Amino acid sequence: MAARAPAATGRLLQGFRKWYYNACGFNQIGLMRDDTIHEDDDVKEAIRRLPENVYNDRMFRIKRALDLSMKHAVLPKDQWTKYEEDDHYLEPYLKEVIRERKEREQWSKK
Repeated sequence: MAARAPAATGRLLQGFRKWYYNACGFNQIGLMRDDTIHEDDDVKEAIRRLPENVYNDRMFRIKRALDLSMKHAVLPKDQWTKYEEDDHYLEPYLKEVIRERKEREQWSKK
């Protein structure tokens, strides 16, 4: 019975993640999680490094979300971003930028 507890906890945690994702509301206007990250210097550099098609998709989602927000509307439910479809497209670029910044800081200390 103790062996099944982690699996049950994992399912519960996954269910909570899906509920929270939908409760945040950004998926209702077509945004992904990485579209909502606060843009500091590291994030701006990571966005600059995105491939052109990914960058264009991001800008389309943001412009559509701004338009919907101004209209106080949401997308039809079949067009909402689903939890399973939300890939963290910015994360690898952001990790690389942060790693490079930390490396530069280490070199400047020496």
